[in-house]
Amino acid sequence: MKKIVIANLKMNQNIDESKTYFTKMVANFNGDKCDLIICPPYTSLSIAKFITQNSSIRLGAQNVCDEEFGAYTGEISAQMLKKAGADYVILGHSDRRNKFKESDKLINKKIKTSLKNGLKCILCVGESLADKNTGKTYDVIRKQLEEDLRGLYENELESVIIAYEPIWAIGTGNNASVKDIENSAKLIRKVIFDNFSEKASRDIQVIYGGSLNQKNYQALLYCTGIDGGLFGACSLDPKVFLEILNSVK
Repeated sequence: MKKIVIANLKMNQNIDESKTYFTKMVANFNGDKCDLIICPPYTSLSIAKFITQNSSIRLGAQNVCDEEFGAYTGEISAQMLKKAGADYVILGHSDRRNKFKESDKLINKKIKTSLKNGLKCILCVGESLADKNTGKTYDVIRKQLEEDLRGLYENELESVIIAYEPIWAIGTGNNASVKDIENSAKLIRKVIFDNFSEKASRDIQVIYGGSLNQKNYQALLYCTGIDGGLFGACSLDPKVFLEILNSVK
């Protein structure tokens, strides 16, 4: 099975910059190496859809409203994202949990709304440095997963990717060790086993994110139990990112 590589472009690139970026990606990405999902800002989804329409690149959004329509000023619905070209949506990212105070209850509702409207979910979970230092990693990840996935049917997990993103490693340059990642992947699969089934635990796709770059990805993407990676800052440079993508085995 090919590795899954996801790019979270965050609040970067206007439409013109996205046009240049996606044109370079389509022209130079070797789809035989890995499955690629790129998550640009909302404003770039339509142009990205047009440029990538004949390629193997899939698109994702970085957030979604928990409601399907209505008087929610400034929000974007799952249906709108789907029409704009998104097949996936990132949910539970630490940026949303911390800065925007999104609760597990809200994330759970967003997951259900997304799945209902045909969007696959990239669910981010991970512990803070304080949690790690006090031995609470397992408890934090278990709580997040159980609350975020509450009420889902097992077959719906086929449309969920779980990204282990330790908060202390995101954007800090302090990526997790191979041991940290493998232990957390094992924890994630145990929670899925306990709440769903052995088959679900085996089949769920688990990826790692947190200061992944051209210097460390070869070690971290191939940890036991890891199916790919979620890239942030280094995915913004198409030259650097393409070098990574085209060397993934």
